[in-house]
Amino acid sequence: AAFTYIVALISDAFLIFFAIFHIIAFDELKTDYKNPIDQCASLNPLVLPEYILHGLFNFLFLLAGEWFSIALNAPLMAYHINRHMLRPIMSGPGLYDPTSIMNADTLNKCQREGWVKLAFYLLSFFYYLYGMIYSLITITA
Repeated sequence: AAFTYIVALISDAFLIFFAIFHIIAFDELKTDYKNPIDQCASLNPLVLPEYILHGLFNFLFLLAGEWFSIALNAPLMAYHINRHMLRPIMSGPGLYDPTSIMNADTLNKCQREGWVKLAFYLLSFFYYLYGMIYSLITITA
């Protein structure tokens, strides 16, 4: 369990970075600082690594029998699977289509999604830190 929490902690740090990058990117789109084609080209390659990292440490939680951690992450995993299944049809992998991203509703939704993910990943980071310390203490005790 301690190894799982260490992997989750490191992975969650990367996921926090991805969420911050998404928030900044959508803010740049909102203020017309960058064009949508370049921005989507930089955002789309980060989608699959985010999903893979999140899935990886959830799989490790499953192997370690950390059921509360799995239950905590299950709604976001379900959201990621749903979002990936309903993604727009594009030539490459990713979620963001340059032709529709500048729609105000879509842009606001993506930006709100980034803020919610950032809050979730930050709270998860501290929970994983607690879980790591707790599991290391119980091993040595």
